[in-house]
Amino acid sequence: MSLLTRLRPSPPARTDTPDAEAAPRRTWRIVLSRTLTVLSVALIFAALLLPNTLGQVTPGAFLRVPVEALVAVAIVLVLPGRVRGAVAVAGGAALGLLTLVKALDLGFWSFLNRQFDLVADWGLLDDGLGVLEDSIGKAGARAAAAGVIVLALALVALLALAALRLSRVVARHRTATVRSGLALTAAWVALATLGAQMVPGLPVASRSETTFVQDRIGLIRTGLREQRAFERAVQVDGYRDTPGNQLLTGLAGKDVVVSFIESYGRSAIEDPALSPYVTPVLADGTKQLAAAGFATRSAWLTSPTFGGYSWLAHSTFQSGLSIDNQMRYLSLVSSERFTLTGAFKRAGWDTVGVEPDNTYAWPEGDFYGYRRVWDSRTLGYKGPNFSWSRMPDQYTLAAFQRNEYGKKGRSPMFAEVTLTSSHTPWAPLPQMVDWDAVGDGSVFTAQAAAGQSPDEVWKDPKRVRAEYAKSIAYSVSALTSWAQKYGDDNLVLIFLGDHQPAPIVVGDKASHDVPVTIVAKDPKVLDRIASWGWQDGLKPGPQAPVWPMDAFRDRFLTTFGPQGESH
Repeated sequence: MSLLTRLRPSPPARTDTPDAEAAPRRTWRIVLSRTLTVLSVALIFAALLLPNTLGQVTPGAFLRVPVEALVAVAIVLVLPGRVRGAVAVAGGAALGLLTLVKALDLGFWSFLNRQFDLVADWGLLDDGLGVLEDSIGKAGARAAAAGVIVLALALVALLALAALRLSRVVARHRTATVRSGLALTAAWVALATLGAQMVPGLPVASRSETTFVQDRIGLIRTGLREQRAFERAVQVDGYRDTPGNQLLTGLAGKDVVVSFIESYGRSAIEDPALSPYVTPVLADGTKQLAAAGFATRSAWLTSPTFGGYSWLAHSTFQSGLSIDNQMRYLSLVSSERFTLTGAFKRAGWDTVGVEPDNTYAWPEGDFYGYRRVWDSRTLGYKGPNFSWSRMPDQYTLAAFQRNEYGKKGRSPMFAEVTLTSSHTPWAPLPQMVDWDAVGDGSVFTAQAAAGQSPDEVWKDPKRVRAEYAKSIAYSVSALTSWAQKYGDDNLVLIFLGDHQPAPIVVGDKASHDVPVTIVAKDPKVLDRIASWGWQDGLKPGPQAPVWPMDAFRDRFLTTFGPQGESH
């Protein structure tokens, strides 16, 4: 080599070699891989540890050791490759489905204060979609439903992929996995022995997913068994073959009006946050009705539902059977069960239903025994909706008065009138106007425009509770005002709640009790129920009798039939 060659400077080292270019990519791949693994672990653990009741959904609930994860790791370690992957995907998908059931539970606890019934509640999802359509329109409701379906499918897919990924990680790192698994198993046994808990009712050594599955299987078996028993009970009815001249003889010549007030629950009267709005209205109503010659008696009924699905309460009251889920309801209305309305019809009364929020033909009206049903299409209302409620209760009562009760020369009537102004979201709320000013309902237009919007009210739970209580006060005021103004000597008014409002208003410890009241001028009517022990006035006290709602039909038919003449 020449001196010139030796003295020539060496070229700079290359920095664009293949290894130099690949290193950052390898680093990012490692970071991404480890991130995905951590996220997979977090997703699996979150699904395993998610409680299905609202009160237990706290950060501490997710700081536990699920035994199901330890068992899953052990299974993965002993399975061959292809089988291992298939089992992991199936297990992850199953976990996704269980998580969806928990999500349904949480939703049902939020609104109905109970868990989702895998046997009987599927039909309620369709009815929930109908309520959503009434609130935000058909297009918005369908878009929301599609979004929920996409999210549900995505959750199942993500959990299946997460389980598959972790199964591969476990297989690649068998030694480390075995050591970690043994340590966690020892920790789980120690925590289980000590009974350690970070959240009341949720041990740190968790087996909640196993318990959840076991409980659900038991509930499914119980639900199927109870449904079979219910279908037999529908066919057993002591009044089904009673002749009309042996029914309701104690109410001959009377007009009997049953009115359900939406969401009128016991808490409206007894909860300190709600009663200041409601009890003065009850006291004032008692005085006004007494001044008009009416006497009143009140007690409690225990509703089969909570927070919604009013038709379960209506059908329970009418049929004398506890209708606490949609499957029972469908079985009932497809049967020939004798209803309270049917009893009045057989005994010669004209029978009328007033359902202001029905927007379509109501085939159940035939089952109940109504000769005519008035709904939102036929009541002639020209004013605005008040959120979900299609017309104010005062208008509903005015239309009933105009179309049915106030007609001259009619025969005695049995009517069920549903009042809906106290339906969630309780904003905007109508106000009472002079009865002569009700007209076609357009008088309420300014009220709806000036009222609060649901978005404004639902920002603050305190405002939600206050507006709920105001809605009950309005509905009771409208009904008692109607009775005072239009009720004659033959009126017998029975009004009651269908269920408590949602837990956001009354909490998750409230009872299923609702108030029930009978109003009449004829002292013979109230003499008949003296043995019931109901209390004077529109407000039942803490010691007033409490009946299951399904007990009312038979008690009423017995008391006002020939058997009750001795009272």
